Amino acid sequence: MLERIRTLLPSALIVLVVSTGLSARPAVETATLAGGCFWCMVAPFDTLRGVIKVVSGYTGGTGINPTYENYGRTGHIEAVRITFDPAVVSFERILDVYWRQIDPTDSRGQFCDRGLEYRAAIFYENDGQRRIAERSKRALERSGIFKKPVTTEIIPASKFYPAEGYHQGYHKKNPVRYRYYRYRCGRDQFLEKAWKNVPEARSFSSGE
Repeated sequence: MLERIRTLLPSALIVLVVSTGLSARPAVETATLAGGCFWCMVAPFDTLRGVIKVVSGYTGGTGINPTYENYGRTGHIEAVRITFDPAVVSFERILDVYWRQIDPTDSRGQFCDRGLEYRAAIFYENDGQRRIAERSKRALERSGIFKKPVTTEIIPASKFYPAEGYHQGYHKKNPVRYRYYRYRCGRDQFLEKAWKNVPEARSFSSGE
């Protein structure tokens, strides 16, 4: 009997590992979003339950190792990479928060920051994220919140380059300058006007 158990044990372990692997969900996922100045895109997600980390950086271009001085010339966009626990917060919820941080009708920049390096974009990591993003964008368009067409791009994720250290967590390191910048740029005023009559619980990702 003991010998039979020893013989069967490796096979049982293999079955267990395979079965576990088939049903396991990723422990963490990432979402890469662009919405103009990356300083302003960190704070809204930094406090969202289920978000593990938010990093400012550059992505979407062809240049290698971009810096703050040259990223626009190499085709990159300012963005944030959000690491999150999908068991706590969904990609759908992250997109609902995202729409409330940007002007999704502006394809040439965001607020006072002009240029393609400041345009809004959702970088999808897989087909699942792409479908969710497309569905969410359609729902936002149909909502009538914005009178102009929603132009936010939905494009495949590419290599993400973290920005320089002084850009990380800027809202915490320089709170006064951060708040002044948001106000001077017109972001806060635009968002307050656009969303003042929309319930906080309104979702654009839960269905067609």
